[in-house]
Amino acid sequence: MKVFYLTIFAALLMLNSCSKPDFPKTTLTIKGEKFYINGEVTMKSRTLDGVSLEGLLPNSRMVQGIFDDLNPETRHLWKYPDTGEWDPDRNTNEFIAAMPGWYRYGLLAFTLNLQGGSPTGYGNEGWYNSAFYEDGSLRKDYFKRLERILDKADEIGQVVILGLFYFGQDENLKDETAVVRATENTIQWLLKKGYRNILIEINNECDVDAYDHDILKPERVHELIDRVKGITANGYRFYTGTSYKGNSIPDPNVVKSSDFILIHGNGVNNPARITEMVEQTRQVEGYRPMPVLFNEDDHYGFDQPVNNMLNAFRAYASWGLFDFRRMKGRRGSLIDEPFEEGFQSVPVDWGINSERKKGFFELVASISGIDLE
Repeated sequence: MKVFYLTIFAALLMLNSCSKPDFPKTTLTIKGEKFYINGEVTMKSRTLDGVSLEGLLPNSRMVQGIFDDLNPETRHLWKYPDTGEWDPDRNTNEFIAAMPGWYRYGLLAFTLNLQGGSPTGYGNEGWYNSAFYEDGSLRKDYFKRLERILDKADEIGQVVILGLFYFGQDENLKDETAVVRATENTIQWLLKKGYRNILIEINNECDVDAYDHDILKPERVHELIDRVKGITANGYRFYTGTSYKGNSIPDPNVVKSSDFILIHGNGVNNPARITEMVEQTRQVEGYRPMPVLFNEDDHYGFDQPVNNMLNAFRAYASWGLFDFRRMKGRRGSLIDEPFEEGFQSVPVDWGINSERKKGFFELVASISGIDLE
């Protein structure tokens, strides 16, 4: 009988170990200013106007991949036009179905956030979207959806820039202890799962005035960066940083603690300022050779020879699209754009099926040397 139970136990261990064969498939590393995926430098041999693009990471802001609204008073705002209902599992299913298409165009990374982003593009008005309970413990339904996306990214070779906190939602954590607990619980969960294709963004735009908890503000957010860097498993830890609002330059305390620098191009209407931002970031006290990465910019003009995206690459900085569906009365919009537009306004059409989306992805493919025929 003892042998029988030992045999069953061994079989269960074997079954569990085989649940994700050849996992992880995708490993991200940083060497100096360059990103490497599975030991090979990204955008190998690619140049733009004589500037080497090796080691850069074309990306896009896709923060609503695990979105839900826990407030019954506002949940109806996100209903799909074809069903009249909101469905978080449908949202994640369609996200995952779109990922291989993004990758085909050369999109090497995308940003998710455990507290999302504004589901109307900008602003927060009472909805409740958080992967954490108020004490910092993890919501299983959110993390189940997250796991499915991370598994797919690992399978196809994409990097995930995973944000933990978002202003307008951080107040749903009751105190600083809960913020720290949420951070540690998330990193331990990721390490236990074995992912190696993730960059950690502590919070989106740490320098906006809307954060409730001091540890998420510029003066102290480096404490969380350092805390994440101190959590390891089998000698591995996640590369970590945080982002700043559009047109802002990071502070020395954050630069000193970070493994990479995240800046935003929102509000930067002159592409020359993008170049200047990169140059100024590299002059901040504490900077040493490390990647500079835009992971949010709501400027387009992809058919123009000079735009924010191209100027970032020319300055040897990675660039990421922020595309939201315009709605009347928001950010001065005079029109309601169709469902197909944008990657942030909920509900999201995750396909590449608007002129703005096509313009971005086609430019990424061109720069990456990808033949779409």
